[in-house]
Amino acid sequence: MKSILKMLVSGFLLMLALWLLLFVPAGTLNYWQAWLFFAVIAVSSWISSLYLLRRAPAVLERRIPTSEPRQIQKFLSAATRFCWFSIVVVSALDHRFGWSSVPTAICVAGFVLTVIAIWGITVVFAQNSHAAVTVRVEEDQPLISSGVYGMVRHPMYTFITLMSVGAPLALGSYWGLVAAIPTPLVFALRIRDEEKLLREELAGYQHYMQEVPHRLVPGVW
Repeated sequence: MKSILKMLVSGFLLMLALWLLLFVPAGTLNYWQAWLFFAVIAVSSWISSLYLLRRAPAVLERRIPTSEPRQIQKFLSAATRFCWFSIVVVSALDHRFGWSSVPTAICVAGFVLTVIAIWGITVVFAQNSHAAVTVRVEEDQPLISSGVYGMVRHPMYTFITLMSVGAPLALGSYWGLVAAIPTPLVFALRIRDEEKLLREELAGYQHYMQEVPHRLVPGVW
């Protein structure tokens, strides 16, 4: 019950922060893309949480934001959050000042990518109950090498990157898409550091790296 309460409070604060990041920079409530984006994120996250509550309840506590134990990951985690904030804020400012004009069909495609990304992140958590927002290896943690982990070694970062592409398009902003460019670069740095820890502390990870050679994008890297 305590972890569920933490999840509810954390979810409420994240949704409040998202609403403010969307509408304060936009300077208006007349922004249908932002309203729909907020609804998609809120409803999808709610459905995802209910699914995980039944399928993998232990993972819900690991989803609650906590501080990274190592300095390099603290920096990279902050950089990841800054990238997300930049995407949302730049997209909202784009709407306010009319920097770019995105056709409705492209916005719809952005919403589709966003939903796919949230679905993918949910699958990652369902298949790996030890997946967490912080980089750590727990005692007796198993190595997951099937499902989405059989495609790339860091599927959660893959789907978050996909969301960073879908979100600005859904919000009707090409400049927001430009702001998303640093996201995979930050993830590349996180992955390189994270895998040093995994090779040292997670049994079988070295062999897994040979079996699944791609880290972030299937067939690319």
